[in-house]
Amino acid sequence: MRREDTCERVEKALRECHRRIPAGPSRDSACRHLSQALAMCLVSSVCPEQSEAVRTLCSTAGTALKRRQCQQAQFSLSLCLSSHQQ
Repeated sequence: MRREDTCERVEKALRECHRRIPAGPSRDSACRHLSQALAMCLVSSVCPEQSEAVRTLCSTAGTALKRRQCQQAQFSLSLCLSSHQQ
């Protein structure tokens, strides 16, 4: 399955969540996981290599070297996302 198809399915689920639950804290809580999943999906589809590097290098605490690698990966992802802004 293409990542774009997955993102579309998550977006549809998020829209449905927003449609079913009235605005407010309960909606925020109920739909949060879908919102986060859609954001991650979109970021991964635009900058797949950089997103994977952040996921891998920043997933757990580690040595000073791993922390520096995580920071570098986050910076690379930020640059990638900036280059795709319209």
